Amino acid sequence: MPIGRVRQLLRDRKLLAVKRPDGTLSVPAAFLDGGHIVKGLHGTLTLLCDCGFDETEALRWLFTDDATLPGTPIKAIAEHRRTEVNRRAQALAF
Repeated sequence: MPIGRVRQLLRDRKLLAVKRPDGTLSVPAAFLDGGHIVKGLHGTLTLLCDCGFDETEALRWLFTDDATLPGTPIKAIAEHRRTEVNRRAQALAF
């Protein structure tokens, strides 16, 4: 994916990036399926933002094990179980 496209996706909050110790940004591989963004990630990111999560909190939440899923939310999204992930994210807001 061209870097210009990645920057636009980051600005549009369709992707999140991790800031490395050297200051560079890196998109987690779990967010990609081949050359495409994992289906459903954008909607979950929007929901987390609407619930008051900042980018760091959203990244942490997506990669934290949840025994009720099981696994991490990002793994569940990649396995096409995003509806359940989104329910859990919405519950955090209330």
